[in-house]
Amino acid sequence: MGDHYYTNDPSSKSAPETWSFELRGKTYRFTSDRGVFSKGSVDFGSRLLIESFEVPVVSGRILDVGCGYGPMGISLADASGREALLVDVNERALALSEQNATQNGVTIETRLSHAYDAVGEERFAAIVTNPPIRAGKQVVHTILRDAYDHLVSGGALYVVIQKKQGAPSAKKLLEDVFGHVETLAKEKGYFIFRAIRS
Repeated sequence: MGDHYYTNDPSSKSAPETWSFELRGKTYRFTSDRGVFSKGSVDFGSRLLIESFEVPVVSGRILDVGCGYGPMGISLADASGREALLVDVNERALALSEQNATQNGVTIETRLSHAYDAVGEERFAAIVTNPPIRAGKQVVHTILRDAYDHLVSGGALYVVIQKKQGAPSAKKLLEDVFGHVETLAKEKGYFIFRAIRS
């Protein structure tokens, strides 16, 4: 069995696939590969978050934590006219994000990072994440909890998570940290939560 996507340097043999996919009314071309989350199509959870996203009213960049091959960060940077920083622990995923941004004419920055380790002091207008469930609850909750410190006042965290993968506990954590959480969408067991830093 090959290693899973929450790996710094996947050992599974590269076998990239490229396909076209419509997001927010625009068609993108994405390439993904083995050892990277969601190969062959944009996964349902990411699609639901992308369609639920609202362009921030506050200024600042978008941060995509656990970006994979980049569909959320790339399409949302494009739709919002904002710059985006995409971070992931997976080197193959980051290389694909850069390739996908280039082939779709979108400018992004990528950094190899476990959660926010390589993000520094910058605060963002929006943070989006389809958190790496396979990495375990501790990693997922770190991404959610620490988002608060990386948002500007009025900035929003957008999270997609399935009920069976811990949506209720994730929502409670966000309520404890942010004080209030909105459920923007609920479909096929997936929840889109938005928490805004006051």
